[in-house]
Amino acid sequence: AETLEAELEQAGDYEKKLDATRRWAKEWKFRIGVHHLRSLVDASEVARQYADLAGVAVAALWPQVQAEFAQRHGPPPGRGAVVLGMGSLGAERLNASSDLDLIVIYDPLDADSSEGPKPLSTRPYYARLTQALITALTAQMPEGRLYEVDMRLRPSGRQGPVATALSSFRSYQMDEAWTWEHLALTRARVVAGPADLAADVDAVRLETLRAKGGGAAVMQDLADMRARIFAAKAPDGAWEAKIGPGRLQDIELLAQSFALRAGDPARRVEAQLRVGPRAGLISREDGEVLASAYRFLWRLQAAGRLLTDRPLDMGAIGEGGRAFLLREAGEPDLDALAARLARTTSEVAGLVERVLGAAARTSRD
Repeated sequence: AETLEAELEQAGDYEKKLDATRRWAKEWKFRIGVHHLRSLVDASEVARQYADLAGVAVAALWPQVQAEFAQRHGPPPGRGAVVLGMGSLGAERLNASSDLDLIVIYDPLDADSSEGPKPLSTRPYYARLTQALITALTAQMPEGRLYEVDMRLRPSGRQGPVATALSSFRSYQMDEAWTWEHLALTRARVVAGPADLAADVDAVRLETLRAKGGGAAVMQDLADMRARIFAAKAPDGAWEAKIGPGRLQDIELLAQSFALRAGDPARRVEAQLRVGPRAGLISREDGEVLASAYRFLWRLQAAGRLLTDRPLDMGAIGEGGRAFLLREAGEPDLDALAARLARTTSEVAGLVERVLGAAARTSRD
């Protein structure tokens, strides 16, 4: 972080700052990738390093974006805004090609508009400021693109405003949000913005989880959502580790349900999985099965994403790529890896269905 801040101070104008951030991030992504490729760092640590890298980049750019925007429209009215990392960024688990799921939340207090050469009322001010942040992260520049950004997890999705007032965020979560949005909220983490506003946003998060996690409706909604997801998208090839029954997404959704049902603040997948046995939602043995499967599937996913951004093709990645993949998975050959993948996904899918079925029976009783 200090290195990036120093580079931004020396960069000069706004566009040079954006390019400096891209250059810095590209260098660090390369270092992380090399360490991973040489198996010098465990895949879980690699995931955290990629997430730290993204968090530092967003945190460093956010004040630069605001300062540039303020030249025309004045400083942020009210208490300003925070950037909320969702999905894998919030859970601190990115891979080499991850995009960023973000939400911007602001608190205007009593301010009706900004004060500057071209003042804006608060809602369009923060909407346009958010668009400026998206552009800063996604624009193709001489040093490339920093990250792809997905804002669909904001309240009301594509139909909602790109920036959300704190009061609206709270009322939406308490009165309008669907279960899948509460599941997503278990992973939310502020990555940039004023500390006092960040604390208030996290307080809303915890209040929501503790208010909305009770009852069997969570598990019924999860079962319905799971069925829709798998009907809409089949596993992308024989080596798919993320999408499909018994794969990463299946485990992650169940882990999020543990955090939601227990009203637990855990964000990371491994921590959420530990909530299940601790809260009496699954047995300790089932928790160990899920955690072990998740580690294996993540190693496969992370290695594959480092080698290619396409569906994993063992012929296309070459002998060196196959050797790296097998080393990461801890298997002697592709046949053994295929057998373990099939065995793992079958066991996990059965476990998830059993947990969902038990919750449904409890609801009926």
